[in-house]
Amino acid sequence: MGKTLHRRAAFLALARALVVGVRGGPGLGARVAALPRMFLATVRGRYDGGFRLALMTAAAAYIVSPVDLLPELGLALLGLADDAVMVTWLAGSVLAETERFLEWEARQASAVPGEVAGGRDVG
Repeated sequence: MGKTLHRRAAFLALARALVVGVRGGPGLGARVAALPRMFLATVRGRYDGGFRLALMTAAAAYIVSPVDLLPELGLALLGLADDAVMVTWLAGSVLAETERFLEWEARQASAVPGEVAGGRDVG
């Protein structure tokens, strides 16, 4: 029963962190809503996440692909382990990149377009 309580507490803590956000960061809803904006900003060349997004897309394709480098059928645990590593890396990368994007987006919203004050030549 002790293991069940620890496992339940761990899942509750994970759920709370995803919904509310870790260390006061954005919650899961804000992160999911940011994904399309992040992709569009990257495609338009406004956000510098191209390489990271390409890696995350490749990882997602690998996870859902029926072709595996280490197939589950023949290598059982190793075949599942490589998928678990990819899922873990992808989840962490998405969390980190969406937080980075939301911070970038907030800085963009606070910037005022226009000229630099006092930008006249003195001469």
